[in-house]
Amino acid sequence: MKKLEPVGFLTFIAVVLLFLIVLQSRAHAQSPLDKKLSISLKNEQLKKALDKITSISGAKFTFNEQIASSSIKISITAWDKSLKEILTLAFADKPLQFSILDKEVFIRLDPEKTKKDEAGPAANPAQSKEKYTLSGTVKSQSTGETLIAATIRIVGANLATASNEYGFYSITLIKGSYDLEISAVGSKTYRVRIDLKENTNLNATLTDDQNLLETVTINSTSAQRNIGNPQMGMERLSISETKLVPVLMGEPDLIKTLQLLPGVKTAGEGNGGMFVRGGTADQNMILLDEAPVYNASHLLGFFSTFNSDAIKNVTLYKSGMPAQYGGGLSSVLDVKMNDGNNQKLGVSGGIGLIAARLNVEGPIQKDKSSFLISARRTYADMFLKLSSDTSINNTQLYFYDVNAKANYILGDKDRLFLSGYFGKDVLASDNLSGINWGNATATMRWNHVFNNKLFSNTSVIFSNYNYKVQANTDENSLTLFSQIRDWNVKEDIQWYANEQNTISFGLNSIFHTIKPGEVQATGNSGFISQNLQNRYSLENAVYVSNTWKASSALTLTYGLRVSAFTILGPGDYYSINQAGDVIGSTAYKRGELVKTYVNLEPRLAAALQVGEWASVKASYVRNVQNLHLISNSNAASPTDRWVASTNIIKPELSDQVSLGYYRNIGSAYELTVETYYKTLKNQIDYRNGADIFTNRPIETQLLFGKGRAYGMELLLKKKAGRLSGWLGYTLSKTERKIDGINNNQWYNARQDKTHDVSVVSVYKLSQKWSVSANWVYSTGNAVTFPNGKYRLLGQSYFYFSERNADRMPAYHRLDLGATRMLKQNKKFSSELSFSLYNAYGRKNPFRITFQDSESDPNRTEAIRTTLFRFIPSVSYNFKF
Repeated sequence: MKKLEPVGFLTFIAVVLLFLIVLQSRAHAQSPLDKKLSISLKNEQLKKALDKITSISGAKFTFNEQIASSSIKISITAWDKSLKEILTLAFADKPLQFSILDKEVFIRLDPEKTKKDEAGPAANPAQSKEKYTLSGTVKSQSTGETLIAATIRIVGANLATASNEYGFYSITLIKGSYDLEISAVGSKTYRVRIDLKENTNLNATLTDDQNLLETVTINSTSAQRNIGNPQMGMERLSISETKLVPVLMGEPDLIKTLQLLPGVKTAGEGNGGMFVRGGTADQNMILLDEAPVYNASHLLGFFSTFNSDAIKNVTLYKSGMPAQYGGGLSSVLDVKMNDGNNQKLGVSGGIGLIAARLNVEGPIQKDKSSFLISARRTYADMFLKLSSDTSINNTQLYFYDVNAKANYILGDKDRLFLSGYFGKDVLASDNLSGINWGNATATMRWNHVFNNKLFSNTSVIFSNYNYKVQANTDENSLTLFSQIRDWNVKEDIQWYANEQNTISFGLNSIFHTIKPGEVQATGNSGFISQNLQNRYSLENAVYVSNTWKASSALTLTYGLRVSAFTILGPGDYYSINQAGDVIGSTAYKRGELVKTYVNLEPRLAAALQVGEWASVKASYVRNVQNLHLISNSNAASPTDRWVASTNIIKPELSDQVSLGYYRNIGSAYELTVETYYKTLKNQIDYRNGADIFTNRPIETQLLFGKGRAYGMELLLKKKAGRLSGWLGYTLSKTERKIDGINNNQWYNARQDKTHDVSVVSVYKLSQKWSVSANWVYSTGNAVTFPNGKYRLLGQSYFYFSERNADRMPAYHRLDLGATRMLKQNKKFSSELSFSLYNAYGRKNPFRITFQDSESDPNRTEAIRTTLFRFIPSVSYNFKF
């Protein structure tokens, strides 16, 4: 395949974007306002005049009661004129405005021209320039949960805002009366008339919309906010969506669903890691209630750590990350746990072929506080005990995780959240050998509303990840242990300064303790007991950003994050030469400063609306990463080593520019096209023959260089209705250039995949049945295969030339799913979920190894290992 060059690629992208803009302009020309008609009206009351225009042209109008009862009269005579021209002439001397809203013509009173005797004071904000702030919290009536990204819209004006991740909103308006609409996915729209004469607190409680809940809603972001918000590369995932997408073993999985989105690539068959826009698996900052999760997988990556029963909201940032996020070079995955139902006690769960789940939530004090406990465990090892073979029935093979949360409303302005997660994997044989690993997190957050414009969140966070490997026999024993532990303090403040500016600022301080490796060995295991030195570091950051609505069409977000990474003693730090040999060392005492890296991380994003239905966005972001995963595999595994930046290992840097086109096609479809170009510095790869478990300093096994990644992502999404889903396509290239590898030339990164396609569909057959299907295709990963071999003393030795110059075979797979509702009422619901993973039995290779042919040692055989074919599953889910 011809190499995808950056210049040619960018030219191609420019042509595609130009084509889309032209397409948008043509589509925009077909709006109702461009319909031509001939009409004659004389002193017709406004509503009757609009009815006559509808009967002639077919154009539909939407308006409120004030318009319907208005005494305004319309007179006009026009022949073969567009509806836009007719309304412009008819409203020239009238206090009226018109615009397009969901394929209808929206008629409203014009605040600048409204006369009191025609429209009444309630429709007209005061002519004075007095301004007041409307603020409050949006929550669900059925559960008391605050609603993230709810839309608060002023009817008849281009004014809107959204609730933040704690449900708080604030909007500043001119003194007057307004019609307000507050909406969120799965809820009925809340409508209210407000007479804004002073700063006002309005808490909105939204009721569930059963009609919406019975259909599938793919996108949790309103259409208007999607095209007007400068944020790029963001995907917000609904939990109901993950439960309908068929996955391995039928266990709902957030990360597996994210892997079906453009720009997010799987790390391999059944693997829980993901590659985002050319990044490696460790370059994703994964947060659970703000706590870093350093290994987000169970059972060697077949499942993720996130139990969907406990999750409230999932947001993935692929570019243009808000300034409050740092530490991840390629993406931020922000996962929020449910707060717990403060209205009534509820129990839900499920039983599948491999795992069982149980979720309990309810009020501690109704309307004031709540709790949530969610637990999950696999039980494959229980079936193994049925075997008569002692080597099998003594095998341990399971994982479990527990999520817990409590929240307390301390008053009108204060709220306290306590949350935690604990998960562990155990893979062991007869208690003699095996591996176990686990994550533990704890978060305490305090929300405080200083006033109607100033919101604060203060967090204290703990995170711990460790693994332990054991290999024991009667004569020998070997134990490996590694750990990374964080203490973290954060302060985030949002200031809704005025109707044009929303300012965010804050600080963050993390104390890292990393135990790179501890080896305990006895007998003739071939290892020597040793403890690698612990590494200590302090990571500080401050940030500020502003979202500025420059005009009705242009919105900008700009900000700066300043990070400082300080390496602390005690410990020995080394100097090495180009060959990787240690040539000197310096010992530091406890608390001594070894080195500090300071980096500026600017952020800039802009959104320009082009018409009612589309926008063009651009962004630039610099990210810095100070913790690095040292791995010999293509994706993260439990035994990989986390290391912090040292005097030799420098912070990784990335600079990414993105350009995108966004279009809402009617009320059900959404088209997104994003392109990006990313440069990476201080990238890490291995010397030939590297051994990450050596007792030598890890720096002696590494090489450093640069990288680049560029591509185009296309997403066509049907957001609602009986049939919903999306088509995603990614065209991309990811390369590295490191002195000492591939003759110092550019080479493919291991995660490079040129093409990646996903088709996801969900169809609601009836009130009882819904069916779903995924089909995925991708170019094979870049790998290094042997170029030849030689024999010495009866043994074969393979030799290699260029790194990652070969490809695994292309990967494709079809998954099918179906859900049958068994019972549903206010007190109890239950369902059966069926899925078939890899429905046509594609033998996708997990690994390809090479060995001598048994019949002829001079011949080489390639051995393909396949993990999964035709994996059916069924699970029973309930809720009461």
